[in-house]
Amino acid sequence: MTIAPERPQTGSLVEQFEYGLDAPICLTWELTYACNLACAHCLSSSGRRDPRELTTSQCEAVIDELQRMQVFYVNIGGGEPTIRPDFWHLLEYAVDHQVGVKFSTNGVRITPERARFLASTDYVDVQVSLDGATAEVNDYVRGPGSYDTALRALANLRDAGFRDAKISVVCTRQNIAQLDDFKAIADAYGATLRLTRLRPSGRGADVWDELHPLPEQQRELYDWLLANGDHVLTGDSFFHLAAYGEALPGLNLCGAGRVVCLIDPVGDVYACPFAIHDRFKAGNLLADGGFQHVWQHSELFTELRSPQTGGACTKCSAYDACRGGCMAAKFFTGLPLDGPDPECVKGNSEAGLAGARTVPAASQDHSRRTPTRNEPVMLTLQRQPPVSACAESPLAGFDPS
Repeated sequence: MTIAPERPQTGSLVEQFEYGLDAPICLTWELTYACNLACAHCLSSSGRRDPRELTTSQCEAVIDELQRMQVFYVNIGGGEPTIRPDFWHLLEYAVDHQVGVKFSTNGVRITPERARFLASTDYVDVQVSLDGATAEVNDYVRGPGSYDTALRALANLRDAGFRDAKISVVCTRQNIAQLDDFKAIADAYGATLRLTRLRPSGRGADVWDELHPLPEQQRELYDWLLANGDHVLTGDSFFHLAAYGEALPGLNLCGAGRVVCLIDPVGDVYACPFAIHDRFKAGNLLADGGFQHVWQHSELFTELRSPQTGGACTKCSAYDACRGGCMAAKFFTGLPLDGPDPECVKGNSEAGLAGARTVPAASQDHSRRTPTRNEPVMLTLQRQPPVSACAESPLAGFDPS
């Protein structure tokens, strides 16, 4: 059995976080893998519901336990969580039990009626996913019509008086140049922009080479966040960029198993929302004594809370700034966990990426077996105008009168 390290009595907040907390600061709960979309970079490979997903009463029991642990809020996702028939009941149940809810959605079920309900509810935050400031860029990875769906949801929330919705953007090679446009969209809807990092997990592993920002775009993103970061949320997405020099706002530390974790639809508990893989599964809350027992006593979490003492990154002059980067990004690109991040801004991962490495196979995949009309088609973004109006629309020039 791994012995939990003894927490130091003094030190910075980051140093205290490294040893873990009695309850997570940010608990992500994927309620279902069912989704009406099939985004090309979906980190949980969502699409189909898992028939073993927790029942309504089991979900209520989890919320009761989170209340006892004094978990301040839970970040609910999927899949598309609003597709679950009991989603709105579970949201109200959580709020009634002093567990705040932030839920991520593609907007498909945020009708004017639901928006009015959300505007009247305390302790609920809504995060709408949008990965392009234009339909061309967004729908390239999220599927046809998803841009319009997201903006319609944001408009419904704004018109209902919901304050400070979040627009969640996964930063890609195609949208880095649109950061100012994303901020303008957020301002127009009275929302806050939230930027997150593309991770090579789930279906994201298949498109990471094509979508992850280039080195010069990493610098562009860093400079933009330095100028705008006080008004933009990032969580712990970009601490690897701190090696450029000045630390960015947000948690400059990998919080996996220390201050964050994930509960999946069947009750499995993972160290990180971006590492849904057997290697990072700490236990199951139905089989292993409940969530609190898994969080406080699993061998995996005890291991992750032990300070890193070896590895190539500890010899780097920027280690104290970037802390070695993202565990999930390293694992899913076949790099050693104690080595440099695949997007290391010092270039220390270049040799590892160019050499022989084994990329781990996905341990699960809930993608649909057949394509749907909403599924993105990963084609090269059109840079030139069509040769004719009809090449873009077969109804071009048609007058129905």
